[in-house]
Amino acid sequence: MPSSNPAFRGLPAAGNGPSAGWGSAAPQQTYGGAPTQHDPYAAPSPYAATDRAYMTMDDVVTKTGLSFLVTVVSAAVTWAVLPDTLALGLALPAVLVAFVLGLVIAFKQVANPVATLAYGALYGVALGAISEMFNDQYSGIVSQALIGTFGVFAGMLVVYKTGAIRVTPKLTRWIVGALFGVLALVIVNLVASFFVDGGLGLRDGGPLAIGFSILVIGVAAFTLLLDFDMADEAIRRGVEPKFAWYIAFGLLVTVIWLYIEILRLLSYFRE
Repeated sequence: MPSSNPAFRGLPAAGNGPSAGWGSAAPQQTYGGAPTQHDPYAAPSPYAATDRAYMTMDDVVTKTGLSFLVTVVSAAVTWAVLPDTLALGLALPAVLVAFVLGLVIAFKQVANPVATLAYGALYGVALGAISEMFNDQYSGIVSQALIGTFGVFAGMLVVYKTGAIRVTPKLTRWIVGALFGVLALVIVNLVASFFVDGGLGLRDGGPLAIGFSILVIGVAAFTLLLDFDMADEAIRRGVEPKFAWYIAFGLLVTVIWLYIEILRLLSYFRE
């Protein structure tokens, strides 16, 4: 089931994956020394590694944690070490380079530590500068945004693991539709802002902006459900361990988006 997160779209189908490939033979797991055969009627896995090394949840957790650590360290160094003017000057170039790199990772399905960690480090520079700017204007807002982001992430993980909300094709379609709707509104608002002060009012800090920001946070939160499900699906299909870097990238994309939107919403309330 495809996730709405760009990092997880279009996983390689059988026979047309990357040249290195995720493998073509379904893995056989061993319990008590005896190999267990897969259902003969099940579709063959296009992801299973030929060297019989399979990605585990530990791989996902470790690589995702390392990716977040690099992002946080990069942001902290930018905030604490670089002068304000230099940090802000580096923010836009870092975002642009990270955006291009992110597109390459997502559409070429690049799964290696260099690409994922570089993306995290670049966005860390931008986040450090942006967070410092917001915190200077609204003291303590960054801590609140971090707590909010962690809370949403942990909450959606609990919701997913307990099965309170199940990832179904219908839910996936709804979230994908919501994502396209949010993107369309953002673009229309941006275009309208060139002709009318404040555009449609989606980012001016007013009641409509607050409502829209809450909507975006909700969409980002539900996107996490699809990302968690994709990680489980990849493990079930027996992908190579390196694929965990690709999953880590996707989660990083969603969490960064979530943090920025929560930071924006809190600034509205402060105003």
